[in-house]
Amino acid sequence: MNAYIYKSTKKEELYLYITNKDDFSDVPQPLYDSMGKEPVFVMEVELTPERKLARENVETVIKNLENQGFHVQIPPPIANVIDFKEPAKYKH
Repeated sequence: MNAYIYKSTKKEELYLYITNKDDFSDVPQPLYDSMGKEPVFVMEVELTPERKLARENVETVIKNLENQGFHVQIPPPIANVIDFKEPAKYKH
């Protein structure tokens, strides 16, 4: 299965996978609008169960594409500054 990946112009690291290039007809309007003025095409990728993706489970992506016609990759959570236990080793 081929997937076409678009990035948001509004939010860093927000990506949208669709099955047909430039065809956003399966994407809910609020989701499309949240991508910014117009999502930017990044790449075409062939998805197979054996393929590894950097941040997503390929089987989940394939399932979402088959069932709803799109998949959303949301940005990873930002580490909370309070979670850091060690002081920085930076010196002037």
